[in-house]
Amino acid sequence: MKKILVIDDLPENVFMLQDRLENEGYEVLTAYDGKTGIEKARNDLPDLILLDVMMPDITGIEVCQTLVNDEQTKNIPIILVTAKSGAEDTREGLEAGAFDYIKKPFNRIELLARVKSALKLSEANQLLLDAEKRNTFIATVVTANHKIKQPLTLLSLSSAAIKRELSKEQISREVLLNRLKYIETAVKEITDVLDQLNSIKDPVLAEYTKNIKMIKVDDESE
Repeated sequence: MKKILVIDDLPENVFMLQDRLENEGYEVLTAYDGKTGIEKARNDLPDLILLDVMMPDITGIEVCQTLVNDEQTKNIPIILVTAKSGAEDTREGLEAGAFDYIKKPFNRIELLARVKSALKLSEANQLLLDAEKRNTFIATVVTANHKIKQPLTLLSLSSAAIKRELSKEQISREVLLNRLKYIETAVKEITDVLDQLNSIKDPVLAEYTKNIKMIKVDDESE
């Protein structure tokens, strides 16, 4: 069930919107001021927000700007609801980041049409985000495999060499120390790769092979 948050300081407006939306099968959350609306948007992450422009504490424009600039809520479409009809008012709302603008009074058909349009946008955005997460995960696995394969091979070879040396009657301390240096080098390389991956805040994908990407972790050409 799609979840819609209605933010309006007038209870009668909230009741009217809630009644129409619930009759269409939507779950409706309500808030009667801008501050509460922002908190509910962050906590409940609705699929859509219907936001009144004229409110006494924080205006709908200010609420819209806050939610659009918040990492948690920036992808939630917002429909501004207002009695204002000027082009300047419409421009101000859309520039604040609103998806759409409904002028009061509005009829049921117009309301539902705009709600459905906004929800389709929300679904499309979610699909894009999910695809981006999958691509980033795959690229991270490819990157780790590519970067760690060589030091892992070095670890394996060094381990085999140490076993061979230990099976001899006369064990060379120098040989063991040399192999331990190889192991230390390999461990450092693996640790550096993992630290680089952990430090990435905004992953940048780079071409690895055809149709396969990896995470860019340094400026060196592979």
